[in-house]
Amino acid sequence: MSDIADPLELENQVCFALAVASRSVIAVYRPLLEPMGLTHPQYLVMLALWQHAPLSVKELSRLLQLEPATLSPLLKRLEATGYVERPRARTDERSLAITLTPAGWRLRNEAEKIPAAIVGRLGMEVSELQHLHQVLTRVIGAANEANVSYRANS
Repeated sequence: MSDIADPLELENQVCFALAVASRSVIAVYRPLLEPMGLTHPQYLVMLALWQHAPLSVKELSRLLQLEPATLSPLLKRLEATGYVERPRARTDERSLAITLTPAGWRLRNEAEKIPAAIVGRLGMEVSELQHLHQVLTRVIGAANEANVSYRANS
């Protein structure tokens, strides 16, 4: 017999806890990102670009684990705000080379304050958040593996 009285209780669902945690944490980021003119998905794009620019849409898609069709509107909005440019790649005219503009690079200085502000707003120890990150990374890997296995067997 299981320790869980009802395995279908909402409060016992990992997916429920992850969904609520995701929405709640993103809401903590919102007031920090709004003055920068960024949404949370745009912030993730900028983080990837600050670390790896220039990137192709395919590379950015892989890093963020987002479909290129999902990235396209984000990139267009970031281009309209003047943070990124999307010129054709020199090596492959079919590919875009996403680069940061000087304004996009300057925004990084402002964004450097965000991690500490998030830790402060959450009121959690950095070690707790690092452990959570490690566990979530394992969950993401396990879920990706399960999805690959399911697709291979169906």
